[in-house]
Amino acid sequence: MTKQLTDPKIVTFGCRLNTYESEVMRQHAREAGLSDTIIFNTCAVTTEAERQARQSIRKARRDNPDAKIIVTGCAAQINPEAYASMQEVDHVLGNEEKLKRESFDLEGSARVAVNDIMEAEETAAHLVHGFEEHTRAFVQIQQGCNHRCTFCIIPFGRGNNRSVPIGAITEQVRTLVDNGVKEVVLTGVDITDYGLDLPGKPTLGQMTRRLLALVPGLKRLRLSSLDPVEIDEDTYRLIAEEPRLMPHLHISLQAGDDMVLKRMKRRHLRQDVVEMVNRARALRPDVVFGADIIAGFPTESDEMFENTFRLVEELGLTYLHVFPYSERPGTPAAKMPQVPGNLRKERAARLRSAGEAAEQLFLHSRVGKTAQVLVEKNGFGRCEHYAPIQIEELEGDASGEIVPVYIAGIHNNRLLAYPLGSPAAKAAQNVIAAQ
Repeated sequence: MTKQLTDPKIVTFGCRLNTYESEVMRQHAREAGLSDTIIFNTCAVTTEAERQARQSIRKARRDNPDAKIIVTGCAAQINPEAYASMQEVDHVLGNEEKLKRESFDLEGSARVAVNDIMEAEETAAHLVHGFEEHTRAFVQIQQGCNHRCTFCIIPFGRGNNRSVPIGAITEQVRTLVDNGVKEVVLTGVDITDYGLDLPGKPTLGQMTRRLLALVPGLKRLRLSSLDPVEIDEDTYRLIAEEPRLMPHLHISLQAGDDMVLKRMKRRHLRQDVVEMVNRARALRPDVVFGADIIAGFPTESDEMFENTFRLVEELGLTYLHVFPYSERPGTPAAKMPQVPGNLRKERAARLRSAGEAAEQLFLHSRVGKTAQVLVEKNGFGRCEHYAPIQIEELEGDASGEIVPVYIAGIHNNRLLAYPLGSPAAKAAQNVIAAQ
């Protein structure tokens, strides 16, 4: 049965930066008067991400035979011909083009519009007023990456590092806060390289400190993935002193073995990660960590993998994003001796299991404590540490509000909580105290 479309629909794959850019495209598409249009914002991090995108495109065409289908994002930027050759696709836009308002004037436009992303020199400031389906808002602070990790195709989809000026970031966050947003996530491809291309070379920490000072109404701030060896002194000061910076840091770890890290051409070694985590915990004892890890990188031996596995346990990493290594044509790692696919999956499964156990351990440690929950919908939300919490007996629709709660237990991998001071919270507190 054909589905009825009206406003343009955005289907987003991949990173938080794509989430932000999807909102920019939503505004552009509406201003262009597009209707019955589906825009796919693709990801190229893994072959699986691309497979899922192609599958979704085909399904969308079956369900909506009369809709216009636009494909953009990193996969479209890197290999536009692959998507242009799909009979389901009407238009292909590059990563630079998708952020330009005129790209959505489709009448008479080229079917494929993809420039050389390496020639891009600026990151245009786009004022997003809100996020369609998210309580928290993602704000782009930089774009692209100057580094060439041997496994990564993303610089060829995003170009080199370009930073958004502090004034534009401040204006964007202030607009979101004025429209009711309580939490902002600063995002980009490589945010620890923020400011290298700007006058005076402001660091990530310096920019963040100024942002918080200039937008006092912002309640909560998070940072997306951090390179552990690139964190500047001002960021460490914020970890120690700024309560509005949430105690949840995500590390671009990738591996915990020095030889693997060198073959990945990463900027850090194992000990750098240990020192970063220990320093952050010394400054803020309740901080929790997430990490991106690749399992089965080319040449990874059993011993090398065990070094990564042990590091996860030694550092007590709580939230793991684990990916079996995925060959990307055109990258140096694709030419290295490969680990068998079944072994990559086995190692990824072990890491995911360790991550699930670590998350359960953390959730149990929160029972009997209080938290501030940013409610998303139906009483579900996230606390300061990003743990998922279901609030029971919450009166009214508190979506978008920060609610103080008492954590009473765990159910279905979520913390169960009651509004702080409520009869149910007091009863649960008495039960836990008596145990």
